[in-house]
Amino acid sequence: MTRGCKPKYVVRLTTEEREHLEGMIRTGRQAAYRLLKARILLKADVSSDGPGWEDARIAEALETSLSTVFRTRRQLVEEGLEATLARKVPASLSQPRIFDGQAEAKLIALACSEPPEGYTHWTLRLLEKRVVELGIVEQASDTTIQRTLKKTRSNRTGTGTG
Repeated sequence: MTRGCKPKYVVRLTTEEREHLEGMIRTGRQAAYRLLKARILLKADVSSDGPGWEDARIAEALETSLSTVFRTRRQLVEEGLEATLARKVPASLSQPRIFDGQAEAKLIALACSEPPEGYTHWTLRLLEKRVVELGIVEQASDTTIQRTLKKTRSNRTGTGTG
């Protein structure tokens, strides 16, 4: 945004919203990103109770970036206060896992079983092919197999003497 231009996303907080944000900051019992967004919104507020600061001044005062100030303004205008204060869940996390609990258990059982004839141990590539052949999953990469097995190994508790 260039200097002197009127912001496209204008923050006008209601008295209730302003009190809510001020209360958050006063108690300080929120995640740092929520407190930062609350401070940004309070400084950007152009209502009669707000100072209506420009983005550059807000960014400097709160030691954050211009883009953070801009995104916070935009999110408030487009999505509302609660969405602005909430942490966004990355889209990649909303994809279903390839190995759910049942498929993961079958993979572990397979990895612990005897390897195919001619092999001394299971490789990731062998496991990748076999889980598809057995219909455990439709497709899987050796990286997914490795991540799934590594996760299972790291969850074990050490009971031996070592």
